[in-house]
Amino acid sequence: MAGLVNNLLILFLVFQNICLGFRSPLSVFKRYKDTARPFSSECLGSDQPVISLGLSDFALDIRMPGVMPKQSDTYLCMSVPLPVDDEAYVVDFKPHASMDTVHHMLLFGCNEPSSTENYWDCDEGTCKDKSNILYAWARNAPPTRLPKGVGFRVGGETGGRFFVLQVHYGDISAFRDKHKDCSGVTLHLTHQKQPLIAGMYLMMSVNTVIPPGEKVVDADIACHYKRFPMHLFAYRVHTHRLGKVVSGYRVRNGQWTLIGRQSPQLPQAFYPVEHPVDVSYDDILAARCVFSGEGRTTETHIGGTADDEMCNFYIMYYMEAKHAVSYMTCTQNANPEMFRNIPQEANIPIPVKSDMLKMTHGHHEETKDTDKSSLLQQAKKEEEEILDQDFHIEEAVEWPGLDLRLGQVSGLALDPENNLVLFHRGDHVWDENSFDSKFVYQQRGLGPIEQNTILVLNPSNAKLLRSMGKSLFYLPHGLSIDKNGNYWVTDVALHQVFKLGADDKEPLLILGVALQPGSDKNHFCQPTDVAVDPITGSIYVSDGYCNSRIIQFSPNGLYVNQWGEETSLGRARPGQFHIPHSLALIPDFSQLCVADRENGRIQCFRLETGEFVREIKHKSFGRELFAVSYVPGGLLFAVNGMPYPGEAEPVQGFVMNFSTGEIIDTFIPLRKSFEMPHDVVASEDKTVFVGDVHARAVWKFASTEKMEHRSVKKAGIEVQEIKADGEHKLDSSSGRNLGRLRGKGGGGLNLGNFFASHKGYSRKGFDRLSTEGSDQEKDEDDGTDSEEECSAPPPPPAPSSS
Repeated sequence: MAGLVNNLLILFLVFQNICLGFRSPLSVFKRYKDTARPFSSECLGSDQPVISLGLSDFALDIRMPGVMPKQSDTYLCMSVPLPVDDEAYVVDFKPHASMDTVHHMLLFGCNEPSSTENYWDCDEGTCKDKSNILYAWARNAPPTRLPKGVGFRVGGETGGRFFVLQVHYGDISAFRDKHKDCSGVTLHLTHQKQPLIAGMYLMMSVNTVIPPGEKVVDADIACHYKRFPMHLFAYRVHTHRLGKVVSGYRVRNGQWTLIGRQSPQLPQAFYPVEHPVDVSYDDILAARCVFSGEGRTTETHIGGTADDEMCNFYIMYYMEAKHAVSYMTCTQNANPEMFRNIPQEANIPIPVKSDMLKMTHGHHEETKDTDKSSLLQQAKKEEEEILDQDFHIEEAVEWPGLDLRLGQVSGLALDPENNLVLFHRGDHVWDENSFDSKFVYQQRGLGPIEQNTILVLNPSNAKLLRSMGKSLFYLPHGLSIDKNGNYWVTDVALHQVFKLGADDKEPLLILGVALQPGSDKNHFCQPTDVAVDPITGSIYVSDGYCNSRIIQFSPNGLYVNQWGEETSLGRARPGQFHIPHSLALIPDFSQLCVADRENGRIQCFRLETGEFVREIKHKSFGRELFAVSYVPGGLLFAVNGMPYPGEAEPVQGFVMNFSTGEIIDTFIPLRKSFEMPHDVVASEDKTVFVGDVHARAVWKFASTEKMEHRSVKKAGIEVQEIKADGEHKLDSSSGRNLGRLRGKGGGGLNLGNFFASHKGYSRKGFDRLSTEGSDQEKDEDDGTDSEEECSAPPPPPAPSSS
């Protein structure tokens, strides 16, 4: 009996030890429950900040405790302790915030918050000890999941024990209803050890001096990497007011590979590394910040105040757990001579709206003769129109037509006054008799088009403002407008590119040899489109129907570079074209996107090098993708071709997220159908124009969301055709602001669609200078139609012409 009792006692002790060894996750939260602070009753769902997700996982809800900021440009902080003593891993972040109330959020990790209050003004700081950025959110950025097996280490002997949330309330007009804000972020943590550990590499200049009035000052940072391989997946840039662009690179065997490049004047966020980069032993990590001292009367040094400057390039990475280092820094320039070979893109500022500068880097400065709250509200509303993807594009059915007989409409653009400019063929058509087998134009006897081929229209009422281009062209094709209002057009019969002043009768510049097709540096073969870089003035020509290349010229028309080749059999590879048909220039990211028509895709390349960046291709595009247009703020608009016999994809327009390539919306006319939509142009307020070569019409589209925002009772979009029969409609959309797009890809601001909610690292150890001074500032058709354009020769099936 005694033996039985002893055995039972042993079993009890063993069972007790097992239970202690595998505690319910809820049991480890006692310390947290004892110290948790009360939340406002308005913060629904936050009464249980710690939620068990199983034996080893739990969620931690970090929310503002029902705050109501009293003035715009307020930064508030609050802290939450890590509810476990042992080591844990953050494997996901889910933000809870809206652009309606929050400008941006940052999450820090440390061991001692700056205050023990429920929340406090971040002017007091975030942490008393060293702190680091774990996470950044801005502009309704969607949550991003880490790759399986990657986590940020917290707790234990080396990880931070507190999370500090910083929320920037840019414009408090949303609080007029006296509601309380509970914005924040939910963390998914696990006790399971992760094979890959995330960390952060900070590159920071510590000794840069910016002389007063100096136009360009470079701050260069470079370090040899001497550790185990790491894989980069996100980056963030930071300067104060004088910073123009920050770029980071991996340099290996003299080859510079871009990690990331962005304007530091855009709202704070981590951006995804477009093509993940690995860094190995003895590689060099290099970064450059470009500053301007113009406007300053004294020297500017590196420091933590608003009057100082900073040059920071943050890199998020992951490594194998057995080799993981959670935090690394680089504050030197190990090889100044190497920066002579830095890619030119690193020296080109990224344009940002002037009013945005005041909002994103307010620093709580006094603004003379300016209503700061009004300024913030205006900027916020402009950005909301760009960033809010809850909209639908529909035709503006009451947009009035012109009493004009249009020819085949081949090109569209918006000029600096936001007028609609269209390029059409008058009484000429492109048909099967237009060219011989060597692409020589066969209808020269007709002479040039005797009608004005370039028409400038009021975008609100479609009235003709002016016209030009008479007796200049044979078969117009592409149109774009540069920042100075010059027209850039192509003529596929002449095989030439023309630059025209808005008021000039004669071309300012002609590229190519008239009526002579060719494939050398001085000849084109049916060139399709032109794009002009608003920063450098470089000219890019898509050439064309019988060549498969993009050619770059200097601003005065000298040949610089070219890339591209004919599509091989099988799947088209990157850099191969089958009629590069339309161009969209994205200056903010130094990219040129090409509508690769017969391959039914969009290809994007780096401006300076022609290096392939990525492809955007969807089944709904069908076989043909005719045109693409970019809108500052991160939206791409495109139109496809009619489906081939037996295929189902309809001809339609597309709205895409530039950052992800995702299709956000599609649109078709309500009156009359697309036949061969040939070009598309869009503005920041999501007003869209589509020109059709077969229908000989132009449609206007707008977003239902925007119409409601402007208090127009009629929901939906108002679309108007410009028809050959001169049909008129009543106008109910006059006065619409088309935004600031120039041509089909303008130099404007890139915002929320690029703001990525990537995970930060979670080790204590950010130096105070690197975070507090930087991040707490207040800162259809089968080819037989007689009017369709003839495209390149076989391989069959022969593509429809345009």
